[in-house]
Amino acid sequence: MNSLLTSAVAGLSAGGAYAILGVCAIFNYRLVAVVNFTGAAIGAAGTFVMVALYEAGFPLAVDVVAGVAAGALAATLIGLVMTTWFAGSSASTKAAVTAALLVGIIAVGLRLTGGQHPHNFPEIVAGSAFRLAGVEVTRASVLTIAISVLFTVLTEMFLARTRMGLQLRALSQRPMAAELIGIRVKLLALCVWAVMGAVTSFALMVIAPLRSPDFMSISLLVVPALAAALIGAFTSFRAALVGGLMIGVIEGLASGLDAFSQYRGAIPFVVILAVLLWSQRGARWDEAR
Repeated sequence: MNSLLTSAVAGLSAGGAYAILGVCAIFNYRLVAVVNFTGAAIGAAGTFVMVALYEAGFPLAVDVVAGVAAGALAATLIGLVMTTWFAGSSASTKAAVTAALLVGIIAVGLRLTGGQHPHNFPEIVAGSAFRLAGVEVTRASVLTIAISVLFTVLTEMFLARTRMGLQLRALSQRPMAAELIGIRVKLLALCVWAVMGAVTSFALMVIAPLRSPDFMSISLLVVPALAAALIGAFTSFRAALVGGLMIGVIEGLASGLDAFSQYRGAIPFVVILAVLLWSQRGARWDEAR
């Protein structure tokens, strides 16, 4: 039992990152109406900029700031593509474009980072924060959970209580009308992309030492991110927060069980399938009747 508890607590760090990625996915969807498949790849780009600078001998604080800035820049460039050429496209077309961009980013990223060549990922936050039921909870776990909760709360407050939040909601729901009344639609959309890129990059920097040290593995964290966003139906930040943490804990539990440890990577896919089936339960029930 204690080993399972240890595994579950170990999954909290990844769960916090999944929660951040899921909240960012909803952030993108609600504010610029894009189901974004490139979120984790953008974060991976920022993370590997940080790693490259770290391996070159620069101070870690400088590396982290540069990595976050690189993630924000990469996201802004993708946002520029989406707002310039696909602003009036359907949601499915935008999703397809980001999926294609994901493949391109992974290909370029693997080329620039040496493919499967291992890298030295520094621990941004190292050490134990406290003990819970005899199990050590790392500072990385506490930090990722704190960031996910803080980002969720601040985003909800920002959208509900500020003038810019109102403008962003208008941007997502009626972009043409928002532009006609003088809202700077393209600039606001690029700001949304930049914030998403910065937050995602920092989250992945924190959990990178726990993952496979290659660009593709980190980029494919988009799968648990979208699983968390689906739990929130791409509308609820809080549900995505809880969903991301839940997926991380379940993965941690699976890694502690010999019979399931090799299948832990399939858990986000199972969650996505379960959520999609659950969302269609009404139609299936009507057909059965």
